[in-house]
Amino acid sequence: MKNFHEFTMERWMSEWETTVDYNLSESGVHPMSLGELLEISGTQVERLLDIEFHYPETNGLSELRETIALQYNGATKSNVFVTVGAAEANYLVMNSLLEAGDECCIVFPNYMQIYGIAQNLGLTTRSVQLCEEDGWRLDPAALDAAVGPKTKLIAVCNPNNPTGRILSAEEMDAVVASAERVGAWLLSDEVYRGAERLTDEETPSFFGRYDRVLCQGSMSKAYGLAGLRLGWTVGPPDCLDRLWRRHEYTTICSTMLSNHLARIALSPAVRPQILARTRARIRSGHDRIASWADEVDEIQLFESEAAAITFCRYSTPINSTELVERLRRDKSVLVVPGDHFGLDRHLRISFGLPHDILDEGLRRIGDTFVELRS
Repeated sequence: MKNFHEFTMERWMSEWETTVDYNLSESGVHPMSLGELLEISGTQVERLLDIEFHYPETNGLSELRETIALQYNGATKSNVFVTVGAAEANYLVMNSLLEAGDECCIVFPNYMQIYGIAQNLGLTTRSVQLCEEDGWRLDPAALDAAVGPKTKLIAVCNPNNPTGRILSAEEMDAVVASAERVGAWLLSDEVYRGAERLTDEETPSFFGRYDRVLCQGSMSKAYGLAGLRLGWTVGPPDCLDRLWRRHEYTTICSTMLSNHLARIALSPAVRPQILARTRARIRSGHDRIASWADEVDEIQLFESEAAAITFCRYSTPINSTELVERLRRDKSVLVVPGDHFGLDRHLRISFGLPHDILDEGLRRIGDTFVELRS
C-alpha cells in the first residue's frame, strides 16, 4: 500500500513490551490465568477437555452471542457479531461502511486505530478535541460544527482511552443528535465498560439510542482476558451481515476455545465477579499512582473515572517520545508517549498491575524526572 499509515502505538508496544523489566504501557488490568477464571466460575477443567477444535459458528457461538446481548438493553443474539478482538471489529466496520473519499469525524483523544484505518482508506477526517482544561469534556457545539452533510461516521471512545473519562448523559445525547442530524453511523468503542473506578454502576452503552449505532466490546480491557483475542460488535443485523462478509476474508472466526471461555466469563453468574476483580485492581492501583504523582513535581495527574490507565501531563521541557525512549533505554520501563495520541507532554501509564511492578516502575519514572531536573 502506497503511503501506508503505521499504527504507531501498537508498533511501539509490539517491538518493546516484552523486552523491558517493567511494562506500564498496557491498557487493561493485569490478566487472569485460566486457573483463576475456572475457579471464579466453578468450572471443572474436565468440561473443557471434550471441546473439539473445529470451527465454531463463524459469527460467534450462538450461546456466546446470547450472553453478550444481555449487556445491551433490547439486544438479541442477532444484534451481536463476534470478532477476533475489538481490533478486528474496528477494521471490519471501517472497511464495510466507508470508502475512499468518504468523510468521518473522530473525537480525540481516541484509540488511534480508527484514525490510522481512515488514513489508509483515503478518508477525509474531521476531528473534535476533548477539552483538557475542562476535565476532558466534550464540547457539543464543537462536535456539531465538525459534523456536516458529508459525514458518514462519527467515532467515540467511552470510557475514553487514554483519559479514562466517561461521557455524561448530556454529552451522549449531543453525540447522538449530531449523528442523527446527518444520518451518520455512530461507532462507539466501549471496551472499558465495567472498568469504572468511582462507582459500581456500569457506563451506559450507546446501543438503542439511535438506529445507526455500532458498539464495540472486548474481553481484553475490563475482563483481563486479552489473550482470548475475542471481541464483538453490537448493532443492526443487516449491517452486521456486511461485516460478516468481510470477516470471511480476514480471520473467518475466533477460536472454538475462546468462544467457550468467553461465554463462561460473560455469564450472569461470573461476569460480576470478574468486574469486581477489575474494579478492585483499578481502585488500589489508582491510589498508588496518585500518591506517587503527589510527590513528583513535574506530574499533573488527571483523576480518571474508568479504565486502568491515566493520561498525565508533565512540565519537563522534553518531547514525550524522547522521554519514553529514555525510560525504555535507561530504566527498562515502558509507557506510552502522548505523541501517539497527538498530544505531546503527556504520558499514558497503566496502573492496574501487581503493586510490586507498579511501584518499582513508577519509582524509576520519578527518578528520571529528578535526573532531568538536575
